Amino acid sequence: MSTAEVIAPSGPPVGTAPSRRRGPLSPLARYLLVRLALLIPMIWVLVTLVFVMMRVIGDPIQAALGGRLTPAQIAERKAEAGLDRPILTQYWEYIGGLFRGDFGTTLTDNRKVSDILITNGAATLELAFWSLLVAFAVGIPLGRIAARYRDRTPDVALRLFAILVYAAPVFFVGLLLKLAFSPFGWPASGRADVSNELTLLDVNPHTNIMIVDALLWGDPAIIGDVLQHALLPAIALGLLTGGVFLRLVRVNLLQTMRMDYVTAARARGVSERRVLNKHAFRNALIPVVTVMGMQVALLLGGAILTETTFEWKGLGYSLSEYLIKRDFLAVQGIVTVIALIVGAMSFLIDVIIAFVDPRVRF
Repeated sequence: MSTAEVIAPSGPPVGTAPSRRRGPLSPLARYLLVRLALLIPMIWVLVTLVFVMMRVIGDPIQAALGGRLTPAQIAERKAEAGLDRPILTQYWEYIGGLFRGDFGTTLTDNRKVSDILITNGAATLELAFWSLLVAFAVGIPLGRIAARYRDRTPDVALRLFAILVYAAPVFFVGLLLKLAFSPFGWPASGRADVSNELTLLDVNPHTNIMIVDALLWGDPAIIGDVLQHALLPAIALGLLTGGVFLRLVRVNLLQTMRMDYVTAARARGVSERRVLNKHAFRNALIPVVTVMGMQVALLLGGAILTETTFEWKGLGYSLSEYLIKRDFLAVQGIVTVIALIVGAMSFLIDVIIAFVDPRVRF
């Protein structure tokens, strides 16, 4: 071989980057699998904590039925509920029941918790939906106004409003709304008039979501009655989350308005309103979607007080009733359901964020 001959390098040409090997899964699929893998231990920890806390409180049978049954009857009820078995046996039976969709049976009225979930859970779902609509209607437009008039009178007033609605107890806001609107004949308790509720029980298929059943029935008077009953509870609970959205939209809009692409748009002569609406607002909404997952827990926690205040018979209303009755097996089942809902909503929000913001996939 002559010295003039040059051996060609085996690697890529100088100045070119080596190609990235693509795995069998896309970045989106890997991201979702990781989030799902993290969700499973989180739910396991939640349900285990619920189980342990209910056992730490004491004997559920004695707490709920003590004084009304003889010792022999209490021992018989404990055997029926499996509470006379070793704690680990109870735990594995509890976990196995969850996989079968069995959340237990109440002590005081002998109802399946799964039945409570179907009937009363639909009411809580409906209230959460209306509350989120109120939160978006209040938080997002007012957050835009506050960002546009930064450090001026509208901004200061709206920030004060956000702090007040977030700090005010939801039951106190509910009582104020009832006092303000009840004198004008506005319905302030229940999900509909009693006669309309009885009418909607005949809807087939019956969804237990009052507005859906009213739409299926097709009577405008019943639809209006259902919407009237939902307004005050939705405002009381929605303002709580609306204050969070207001401040979040404001802060993220102000940060986005300082980005380079916004500065470039201004340099091209784009009007400030167009810069705010077209260039900054869309990107500022991504953190709002992220926080929505955390607000689900806040909504469900506030629903307990809201449903009690407005006699809205959902999961929160049932939970408060069973707490008063000291029916800890019912409380265990309902709290477990709420924990599962929060975990599922957290995963759903992660999926939405992955589609909205591709950066989180990498």
